[in-house]
Amino acid sequence: MRRLWLIFAQATTLALGAVFAMQMLAPQWLEHTAKPGVSHQQWQDPCGLPNATAVGSYAAAASRAMPAVVSVTTTRLSSPRGDSPLERSFNDSRTRRPTVGLGSGVIVSPNGYVLTNNHVVEGAEEIEVKLADGREAAATVVGRDPDTDLAVLKINLRNLPTLAFADDTKARVGDVVLAIGYPFGVGQTVTQGIISALGRTQLGINTFEDFIQTDAAINPGNSGGALVNVHGKLLGINTAIFSRSGGSLGIGFAVPATLTHNVMQQLIAHGRVVRGWIGVEPQNITPQLAQALNLPVTDGVIAAYVLKGGPADQAGMRAGNVVLDIGGQPVHNTGQLLNAVAGLKPGSTAATRVLASGREKLLRVKIGTRPRLADTSPGADSTAP
Repeated sequence: MRRLWLIFAQATTLALGAVFAMQMLAPQWLEHTAKPGVSHQQWQDPCGLPNATAVGSYAAAASRAMPAVVSVTTTRLSSPRGDSPLERSFNDSRTRRPTVGLGSGVIVSPNGYVLTNNHVVEGAEEIEVKLADGREAAATVVGRDPDTDLAVLKINLRNLPTLAFADDTKARVGDVVLAIGYPFGVGQTVTQGIISALGRTQLGINTFEDFIQTDAAINPGNSGGALVNVHGKLLGINTAIFSRSGGSLGIGFAVPATLTHNVMQQLIAHGRVVRGWIGVEPQNITPQLAQALNLPVTDGVIAAYVLKGGPADQAGMRAGNVVLDIGGQPVHNTGQLLNAVAGLKPGSTAATRVLASGREKLLRVKIGTRPRLADTSPGADSTAP
């Protein structure tokens, strides 16, 4: 009996020693033993994307989006440097030098519609689109919208990869995003970051602003490229960066998918974007302005000027009135007023609450059509709603 006990004790000691050695030298053997049937290739990333090969990988999202993100190359003719305006007016077109611009774009329709930035194609005489699969095609401009810095191009190729739109209203600060484009002409590049902020306005970049801010690296050449979520869907069009050096400093801005989709549909249907207009020049109320004008509020928008005969004037709005809301949308700054008015359908009537001489008034404003930039008179403010 004693002999059997000694054998058992020795066997147990040897087994424990072996387990300890494995734990120290090859712990992965114990993991596979503890989880039989689960292999490295079967793991999924934290977002539940299929086919992920490692925890934390966004390869599936990137592979879905990358085929639809294209390189956009433009050719413009410019006069030789040093010419005065008078000299340029007499220059023969044969003396003008071609300049090449690089940007990115996103194929959003099997019919060949490509979204990009207006500043990528503005003034271009030739536009060439190159796909990730190596195919190339000449592109034509369907329409441009300088107010949002968006443009739609058209290419004629078959079997085009496309990128689906995401619901940007469900996006949250802290969500992981990927920026895909062609920076510096080095080839298609994917960078990763998070959403840093939502609803950025009054940055002075576009007339109509509602930007998604991200710290995913965006550099020259990324303009017009895709900002996608972890499901590989289009969250926005990368448009601008804040930079003192010309490179990424971790502050980039994208036009959100909802605004982008609306502009795209109108450009395809009409060649331009039709927006609402009421004919006022707004000004943000500051504490100093409120004190100087003896206003009962220190937040909001004051109608600094009302166009005579315009929609607001006909409804009874006067200079000095404070606009509180329009069409059911509260107004706290000029950007919000501009966006709210632009989103109203021309010809419709919008209930507008204003503060006049310290008392609230309800006006019914018949919405007009916002003049195009080319239609505005010299000196007119193209940013007025």
